[in-house]
Amino acid sequence: AGLACPVVSVGSTPTALSARSYDGITEVRAGVYMFFDLVQAGIGVCGIGDIALSVLATVIGHQRDKNWIITDAGWMALSADRGTADQAVDHYYGLVCDGDGQPYRDLVVLKANQEHGILAARPGSGANIPDLKVGDRVRILPNHACATAAQHDQYHLIEPDNSVSAVWPRFRGW
Repeated sequence: AGLACPVVSVGSTPTALSARSYDGITEVRAGVYMFFDLVQAGIGVCGIGDIALSVLATVIGHQRDKNWIITDAGWMALSADRGTADQAVDHYYGLVCDGDGQPYRDLVVLKANQEHGILAARPGSGANIPDLKVGDRVRILPNHACATAAQHDQYHLIEPDNSVSAVWPRFRGW
């Protein structure tokens, strides 16, 4: 049509990772590419071990009769996104990991209230919940990194030894 098109833009993390060529593309907008999340893992874009964003939560109680562990991270910290609900593996409101980021077998955030997360074995898994004490800390991998990251004012960059090497302020707005 004779119109100049100086910017040719494509989006989405799966597109960024599956393109055979970027010839003619001037911009790739891969939103969750730098973090990954459980939804991306569920569609095969990444593995659980590739997820770079987690929410640090503290165990604040138990409901032993229900086999629940209560944390201080509810949907205000994790988001209410249930993006894995229709995938082969449902992670409910997040997958629970130890302090080093290693997932506990089938331990998920089963329910999320505004300020509290309810940890439990994934229904039907038969897994035992770990013996976490009040004050213990866990890391929770999010279903949707964008929605989770948007809940926080800053991000702590954690090194392999669990030291904080930087604190990044959040950019506001879309």
